[in-house]
Amino acid sequence: LVLELNQMIIPTYGTVPDQQNLHTPEWADFDGKPDSLFFSDGQRRIDFVLVYEDESKKMTHKRSDRKKQKRKRQVYESNLINNGLQLEATRSVLDEKLIFVKVHAPWEVLCTYAEVMHIKLPLQPNDLKTRDSAFNWFSRFFRVDENIIKPEQEFFTAPFQKEHLSNFYIQDKDTFFNPATRSRIVSPLFRALASWHGVCRDESWSVLVRLMVSPSHALSVLQSSFRHLSTDPDCPSERYLLYREWAHPKNIFKLQPLDFIRKYYGEKIGIYFAWLGFYTNMLIVAAVVGVGCFLYGCLTKDNCTWSQEVCDPNIGGNIIMCPQCDKACTYWNLTITCESSKKLCIFDSFGTLVFAVFMGIWVTLFLEFWKRRQAELEYEWDTVEYLEQEEQVRPEYEARCTHVVMNEITQQEEYVPYTACGKCMRMTFCASAVFFWILLIIASVIGIIVYRLSVFLVFSATLSQHISGTETIRKYLTPQTATSVTASLISFIVIMVLNVIYEKVAILITDFELPRTQTDYENSLTTKMFLFQFVNYYSSCFYIAFFKGKFVGYPGNPVYWLGKYRNEECDPGGCLLELTTQLAIIVGGKSIWNNIQEVLLPWVKNLIGRYCAAARSEKVVPRWEQDYHLQPIGKLGLFYEYLEMVIQFGFVTLFVASFPLAPLLALINNMLEIRLDAWKLTTQFRRMVPQKAQDIGAWQPIMQGIAILAVVTNAMIIAFTSDMVPRLVYYWSFSVPPYGSHSSHTMKGYINNTLSVFNISDFKNASKPFSPWFGNQTTCRQVYRDLRYPPGHQHQYEHNIYYWHVIAAKLAFIIVMEHVIYFVKFIISYVIPDVSQKTKSKVKREKYLTQKLLHENDLKVVKKTMGKIAEKIIKGVDSTF
Repeated sequence: LVLELNQMIIPTYGTVPDQQNLHTPEWADFDGKPDSLFFSDGQRRIDFVLVYEDESKKMTHKRSDRKKQKRKRQVYESNLINNGLQLEATRSVLDEKLIFVKVHAPWEVLCTYAEVMHIKLPLQPNDLKTRDSAFNWFSRFFRVDENIIKPEQEFFTAPFQKEHLSNFYIQDKDTFFNPATRSRIVSPLFRALASWHGVCRDESWSVLVRLMVSPSHALSVLQSSFRHLSTDPDCPSERYLLYREWAHPKNIFKLQPLDFIRKYYGEKIGIYFAWLGFYTNMLIVAAVVGVGCFLYGCLTKDNCTWSQEVCDPNIGGNIIMCPQCDKACTYWNLTITCESSKKLCIFDSFGTLVFAVFMGIWVTLFLEFWKRRQAELEYEWDTVEYLEQEEQVRPEYEARCTHVVMNEITQQEEYVPYTACGKCMRMTFCASAVFFWILLIIASVIGIIVYRLSVFLVFSATLSQHISGTETIRKYLTPQTATSVTASLISFIVIMVLNVIYEKVAILITDFELPRTQTDYENSLTTKMFLFQFVNYYSSCFYIAFFKGKFVGYPGNPVYWLGKYRNEECDPGGCLLELTTQLAIIVGGKSIWNNIQEVLLPWVKNLIGRYCAAARSEKVVPRWEQDYHLQPIGKLGLFYEYLEMVIQFGFVTLFVASFPLAPLLALINNMLEIRLDAWKLTTQFRRMVPQKAQDIGAWQPIMQGIAILAVVTNAMIIAFTSDMVPRLVYYWSFSVPPYGSHSSHTMKGYINNTLSVFNISDFKNASKPFSPWFGNQTTCRQVYRDLRYPPGHQHQYEHNIYYWHVIAAKLAFIIVMEHVIYFVKFIISYVIPDVSQKTKSKVKREKYLTQKLLHENDLKVVKKTMGKIAEKIIKGVDSTF
């Protein structure tokens, strides 16, 4: 596409023309119409706005430098005019140093470059009969009022060709190219003109790069006011309608006007909101099932036999637990964990297993149905045949093109920014930097673990002495709870701080890597950021779920971290409740923090800007100047929005077996997120240059990888973190003979049979508690269900037969659950086609019409011409005879 554009563009930039040969923009004063989106004549629509600082007003550069910079700008503007664009300059109302250059693309320019860029445009209205969905009657209550935002008419489209102009559906030349298409046609011209004749290897390119990407020399698309309808009847009010019917909080339960969003902002923003809306809608089902499982746990917790035994003063009250740390910790009574055992019954129930299996199937349904929806949008938004060649090279890449290489395909010389050896060195350095930061995160996780071990020792020794509250406070504020909550809060703070730092580091690394196109840049940054965020956000959860309390030894022979800190143990019910606490704090805290940050930062910046502008003047300000003082959306666009949602997707799927309310929290957050993102785009940010996008990019395979990993993690959480499998083994095998004494299957006696016995005389001096033993008992129970033989047995403190039954059951459970869910996932993926039959019919119909209207007409003309030639030849032969 770049080669085609360069062939179309008049090559005048390689030379410096005389001053009298330069074409300059028209000058016009502001006409006092703040809502106008047209030139001063009121006829030509503004497609782009360039902003620069008047060189004659600058006081920070030498006169020769200012003169040289002015000359380069004038040549660039002259090239824009030579290639058909129309320019009109207007001085700023608030700042005399700023000059706004408005750009208009005439009809001929739009047609010419639409054909070069192979842009698909309406051929004829869609004449296929469509069946109304059975849910249309229900969804109409949530749609945008069609009298306010009219539904977009469906068309069959084809790549635009000027010679077949009469075959295209043109009712009005002013509306044939929608605003997003006009901007997308014009924007490559700026880059192509800037890179003509190898300017990227000249210092003048740096000025043009700044013109393209620097806020001080901004390139933006004009937008209407969002506060009120335009007073000018010729000026559209798309932004106002989007704010009122999409971004306003009152529309939180309404469906999004996706076609209108795409028409105004382009496909790249449209596909993001389409994906986010689809994900949010699918979360409704997951949230309902999750709440149902949570309520099931709440209703059945009073029937939880093992929890009743913990709270029973005749059972749990007579069980003395061994100290959980060396020397400073004391013996304690099992009934202290009564309240936490009741809470654990809510999450560690049969409903958790059902919900984990359901989520494994739900995530497959979500991804498969999204593929279908994405295929529909690809057709409706004409991105089916979107080619990589259509994407422009990044100016930062072209600015460093200094090495000459031979292109293997074209067999022509081309310029690249580095050699093969230089590229290898860059990739090695970038990979090493990413690996270093991942190790830094792991080091921070180890620091949190050391904090847990050391603080638990302090809490166990001093917490009961410093709490002067009632017995209720003592029940809830146990050393385990205090350690878990404070460690989760510190972990959250460390995560957010490292997140802010690494974002800047990842951008620096990717900039140094120097990808060629914006898609390559975003994919490279996506990989780095997700690897970091995966370790940063999920490492503490993986530690609690799969490592904490698993390798602790037993009271007489504990395992130590770093040879000093005794490995921490789980509560008698396992680490599931702590994992739930960790997830609730991170998911809830991350959502609140991100939403506050997204709302407050741009709002405060714009508020300060408006205050400063109001202090300078109370004049009427034109629309382009109002937009200039908004925040730039940034070169990464919606990257951070995708990253935030995919990280949330990981929390909803990877650890959902421990926290069934995660989909509900995600649903509430996403309903707010859609409106907050819409509010930011319509009110706080400049309108970004519309871009084409076929899909959600690298995020799709990342979500597929998370979906596969989620089956494994949830199966392992149920098997190794929760207490479900040991309870089932006891119920079916060890509560009845030959191992048990009950006549029928029951959960009675579970606590007494699963807490291993330890003789206090077997304590080593290094771990023997300072506090004196109370009572006449000579044994204590291990906190965790390590299932060992009691003292006096010939294999004392070794794992008993119950332990090996439990291990076998856990492994069998993981294998069965994984294979069942993976088999169902495979069946679902096979049964649900990626493209619906309706979309396939539309594609075939469109190809047929394109062939019939565009190609067969050419054949008819050729046949008609050849027939006339044949008649002339025959007449000539007859006359000769």
